[in-house]
Amino acid sequence: MIHLDSSFLIDLLRELTNERPGQALDLIETFDEEEILAVSVHVVCELRAGAELYRKPMQEHERLDELLSGLLVTYPDQEFATTYARLLAASTSGQRTVAAMDLLIATAAVRDNAPLVTRNVKDFSRIPGLRVIGY
Repeated sequence: MIHLDSSFLIDLLRELTNERPGQALDLIETFDEEEILAVSVHVVCELRAGAELYRKPMQEHERLDELLSGLLVTYPDQEFATTYARLLAASTSGQRTVAAMDLLIATAAVRDNAPLVTRNVKDFSRIPGLRVIGY
């Protein structure tokens, strides 16, 4: 299983819409066909919020529906909150913390023992135990 961050999916949607392959499409083509591609419900929340802010929300939601239909959406389990708290404590250094939504997304990947594909390598690499695939 590989978790996908919202930054990756936004880039992928742009590349597909513009019919111009880029780094996101190039990377996804390297994955094994049998690999399960997943997104946490938190990524879905970010994408849906973005769609609502788009100038044509209904059209954007339809694009998301199509994209998400091919992905496994994961949800928090009983141990999610404990893992989140542990990762928050471990990734906090001084005044600098990881954004709450990023930490929720990272926690989902850690719970599934899956790497996370993201453009935001700098912030996610601060989270212990998370394997990050940048592009």
